[in-house]
Amino acid sequence: MAPLTDRDLVRLYWPVDLRPAFDALFAIDDALGEVVASSTQPALGAIRLAWWHDALERLDSSAPPPEPRLQAAATELLTRGVSGASLARIAEGWAALFDEVRDAEAIAARGEALFAAGARLLGSNDAQVTEAGRYFALADVARRGLAPPLAVAIRPLRIARPLRPLTAFARLAVRDLRHGEPFEPEATPARAMALLAHRWTGRV
Repeated sequence: MAPLTDRDLVRLYWPVDLRPAFDALFAIDDALGEVVASSTQPALGAIRLAWWHDALERLDSSAPPPEPRLQAAATELLTRGVSGASLARIAEGWAALFDEVRDAEAIAARGEALFAAGARLLGSNDAQVTEAGRYFALADVARRGLAPPLAVAIRPLRIARPLRPLTAFARLAVRDLRHGEPFEPEATPARAMALLAHRWTGRV
């Protein structure tokens, strides 16, 4: 049996009827991350990401190609108001990892786009959500070993209850950004308690 991950814990907080949609959203994000992780030549990796970017944008005007994650995005996300163009912005944030000089702002923009899409699924929004997404993106690429931990000023946030199933990720990200390397293992009891505290208080 595969070990539990942070996402397994966070998934428990997703509304049951929205779990397929969130699965589709994070499957797209994972696909883009896999492109970066598997690319030994930045130029070729950028071309592969450009294909995903264009394919996501085309979801707004044409049927998806026979790619399961794109088909799931069309079925689960576009029908809930998440546009292909908004998903393409996630790819732009991943593409920043191919730049010779790593720009924390550009890398963090992936989290803004990802969390904006998630907030749309939850039918709510808050200016703090995109900031929470930034923390998630910066911590996530460091945990994946795709970039060194980048310095970021962490501002205390308090998230409205409807959005906490999404921003739970940011609560763990802030924990990682503060503790730094070596990162604690995923899905530990301490991380589970941090998620529970976020659910109760909304603090990130």
